[in-house]
Amino acid sequence: MSLNEKLQADMKEAMIAKDEMRLSTIRFLLSDLNYLKIEKQRELTDEDVLGAIEKQVKRHRESIEGFEKGGRAEMAEKEKAELAILQTYLPAQMSEEDIRKAVGEAIASSGASSIQEMGKVMAALSSLKGKADMSVVSSIVKEKLS
Repeated sequence: MSLNEKLQADMKEAMIAKDEMRLSTIRFLLSDLNYLKIEKQRELTDEDVLGAIEKQVKRHRESIEGFEKGGRAEMAEKEKAELAILQTYLPAQMSEEDIRKAVGEAIASSGASSIQEMGKVMAALSSLKGKADMSVVSSIVKEKLS
């Protein structure tokens, strides 16, 4: 079962269970996926779907931060609930320790020694996409190369 099919099935389950939060979150995601499908002019792969979910997760994290800074706790809670639903569709994320180990290996294999060579290291770490938050990976690479 593809990720897109799983989302469709989960939307039906949410309708039957009358779970409004889950239903609206999945509908919004499926809407994004439809736009992406039209943009790419082809059927979406699981990788495309994961990319769209990651974008929404990032958007929700930014919204939570903004709402908390603005003193809108009720809106931040709503965003956190939606974020939790979206994260169920992402693969398990790597721990910071595992990311640090992968970064160390990538730096050693690429021979990078300065921050100017960060691109080489990030290219070697592209396989972590979907398994780790790439902004965390980037900050660890900067830290190790500085």
